[in-house]
Amino acid sequence: MTHTYIVTGMTCNGCKTSVEKTLRGIESVTDVSVDLETSEVNIVMSKHIALDTLSRTLPKKYSISEKEIKNAFHSVSQESIGEKSELRQLLPLFLIFGYIMVASFLLNNKPWDLEGFMFDFMGLFYIVFSFFKLLDLKGFPDSFRMYDPLAKAVPVYAWIYPFIETALGLILLMRFQTTAALVLTLVVLGITTIGVTKTLLDKKSIQCACLGTALKLPMTKATFIENSIMIVMAIIMLLKIYN
Repeated sequence: MTHTYIVTGMTCNGCKTSVEKTLRGIESVTDVSVDLETSEVNIVMSKHIALDTLSRTLPKKYSISEKEIKNAFHSVSQESIGEKSELRQLLPLFLIFGYIMVASFLLNNKPWDLEGFMFDFMGLFYIVFSFFKLLDLKGFPDSFRMYDPLAKAVPVYAWIYPFIETALGLILLMRFQTTAALVLTLVVLGITTIGVTKTLLDKKSIQCACLGTALKLPMTKATFIENSIMIVMAIIMLLKIYN
């Protein structure tokens, strides 16, 4: 059974991780997912756990209460509002993609160079996205480990990931050892995409770490699409190199 609660007092990804870890330690709790934006906590339990038990387990800085149940008509309205809110949350991602695409086009339109466009797009993608991750290097690893399989298995990988992105971006923009960078792109983004796909299939509500923690983006299909675009570009470039 799954129950939804409201936990107040969470201010950052560290709080989110702490609440999830604490609640998962309770007997009969099988899974916990926290939405930092709405303060909602979904707890999957094998048998009912009293609210007092959950409250006593959490540190004193947090308070937990049951989510108020709305009537059917209100729920439909809230769902519609939630969908609009999600689109607004994703606006920074779409804007960044648009700016990167325009910049790459302007750099390679006279004369038009498709290969240069893809190299510049991928390079700028890495540089811009690593910048946002580095804004909160302390909070990023906790969010990234929520869905990246390698980061879960090797925690230090989450700490060095923004620097890997920066290095790949510079290599692609400078056209230095591009083949190695393209292969590494397939490996790095391929692993992340596996984690993203599993999260989407499990319908878990977690924060995407693609733009770090400075911008709170929900994990959606847009995350899968952005990685897929980079992977497809890397494959196309490798095929051109070896053909």
